[in-house]
Amino acid sequence: MELLPIIYLVYIFVAIYFLVFYILIYVRNRKNMFSYPTTDKKYSVSVLVPAWNEEATIKDTIEHIFQIDYPVKELIVINDGSTDRTRKIVETLQKKYPKLKLINKKNSGKGDSINQGIKVAKGELVVVVDADSYPAKDSFGKMVGYFDDEKVGAATCAFIPRNNKTFFEKLQDVEYHVIAFTRKLLGYVDAIWVTPGPLAMYRKTALEKIGGFDPHNLTEDIEIAWALTGAGYKREMCLDTYATTTVPNKLKPWYRQRRRWNVGGLQCLSKYKKNFFKKGMLGAFILPLFTIQLFLGVVGLSVFLYVNIRKIISNYILTAFSIQVGIPVLTIKDIFITPSFLNYLGVILFIASFVFTIIILSIMKSGALKRQSIFSLLFYFLIYLSVYPIIMISAIYNFINKTYKWR
Repeated sequence: MELLPIIYLVYIFVAIYFLVFYILIYVRNRKNMFSYPTTDKKYSVSVLVPAWNEEATIKDTIEHIFQIDYPVKELIVINDGSTDRTRKIVETLQKKYPKLKLINKKNSGKGDSINQGIKVAKGELVVVVDADSYPAKDSFGKMVGYFDDEKVGAATCAFIPRNNKTFFEKLQDVEYHVIAFTRKLLGYVDAIWVTPGPLAMYRKTALEKIGGFDPHNLTEDIEIAWALTGAGYKREMCLDTYATTTVPNKLKPWYRQRRRWNVGGLQCLSKYKKNFFKKGMLGAFILPLFTIQLFLGVVGLSVFLYVNIRKIISNYILTAFSIQVGIPVLTIKDIFITPSFLNYLGVILFIASFVFTIIILSIMKSGALKRQSIFSLLFYFLIYLSVYPIIMISAIYNFINKTYKWR
């Protein structure tokens, strides 16, 4: 048997396996997907907002945080050497909000900025919010209940694009909802592998125990989740609340953002490679799962390119030879396509994934499905997702050459 069909069969099997894996978790937990623990305890909460040149959004972010219906002990903006009006805007807002504090420092990256905030934070819980993100009013109140369990080190929620009007933004809207939904599913098997920057709540003592965030990682929100997992802490996800975040509206910044995510993921794999297949969720499940999902698209793209390039070359040679000897280039039997078992599996995978995505969008409470069309959903599957392997290849190149760029 040829090697290529085996590779393709393994690829399809892995893809179907994970799809069925998510579907089974959903079926088992569908009745409590939007449930969350309540608590009578009033936790003291410190909010950290790392900011670098965020003059366009920092004011709205701060105002959204102070409008949350859960009291915060303090809001600390860590100005990471901004060269725009970020510092001036925060200083002006300090006159309006007595709990607003400002730390000015030289530019050293987001991870280090958060660590500087943790050092001075007085709350039992530390909330990290990106400077271009906007937590819902009920977000903190629906997340704090998880911390009644002393084994919980972090909690996160769903993230929705704030700008979702253009076609390109709507594609990201689909992506963000699918990510949020599947992250909730992973929470049922203690496999949440990232606590994203737009809004994440942490137990301060847990952060101190693991030494805080990695200042050198481009995806500090992935690395911190893995560090907490390795230290025995659980990560939870509340699907019943959200934070909106500003997504790229042009291809170039979108590409750079996704490349940074992949480079950071590779940094995490390099840092934690010694934990592979070892006892505990990090080594036994999260690392293998993350690796497979990270490289699955590259394998698929490689197979696709190999098959089509080989087909083009063989057709060219056959056509040239046929012309030389006078044999018909195209016959009636060449018009008919005989589908194989592998073709059927590919079609089944596509249809099942497409239907499951529609189900996800229909279940989410933000009305995501109403914003989409059949064309946008097909474009998302056939074009948008097909770009990711290319980004991954670029990220691998940057990682090997150690060109770690935030933007």
